[in-house]
Amino acid sequence: MDMERFTYFWRKIRDKGMRSPFFRFKQFTIWHDRCAMKVGTDGVLLGAWVSLRQARNVLDIGTGSGLIALMIAQRCQAQVTGIDIDSDAIGQAGENALASPWSGRIRFCQADAGAFQGGVYDTIVSNPPYFRERVHCPDGQRNAARHTESLTFECLLDAVARLMSEDGSFSVILPAEAGERFITLAAERHLYLLRRTYVHTKPSASPKRVLMAFVRTIQACETTHLTLEESPNVYSREYIGLVGDFYLNINA
Repeated sequence: MDMERFTYFWRKIRDKGMRSPFFRFKQFTIWHDRCAMKVGTDGVLLGAWVSLRQARNVLDIGTGSGLIALMIAQRCQAQVTGIDIDSDAIGQAGENALASPWSGRIRFCQADAGAFQGGVYDTIVSNPPYFRERVHCPDGQRNAARHTESLTFECLLDAVARLMSEDGSFSVILPAEAGERFITLAAERHLYLLRRTYVHTKPSASPKRVLMAFVRTIQACETTHLTLEESPNVYSREYIGLVGDFYLNINA
């Protein structure tokens, strides 16, 4: 089934990446042949969307190939840490970072988010597993990356509440239908929605994803919408503006 795979637009990016052991961006290359989850639209959206205005010490939970960590390193001067339970992914993320221009500011650790003791971070990001169906694919590594049994929303938010600084922020991307439940779980941990962007594949489509940022104090929430394509194969101006510093040939 393709419903959880961001429909046709998402599949174009995903399939291109899965046919190749690497995905080339403008300033770095992500090798992902040893990672369960390949380069996809979700990670690129989050890496480009997260606010880094006050970022000095960033944590990427469930870093996988290191895509979001490298995007953040490109966008700012912060120190970036990525954690993942998958040793193969961590190994490949480290190789991707070493081959990048920012290797001195990025480190990766094999760790479970619930047990990680890496200090306090002013910016935390995560593109977490979110599939909740009982039927799993036969690849155990891919199951861990895709299903919430490996990192439940509750466990993720507990880790964020423990690791985020008092004036820090936490940004995440989820299926749109999971957004309200996640907001409720976050509020139970005194993490409050500050910013939200609904992602639509085309103008007439219902949102497929939601990008959300949380802080520790209750504030007015800004809600916006992002459409990826104005028509088939014609990217929207807003989407190009968001990811244009990363994708090759985004204007094509």
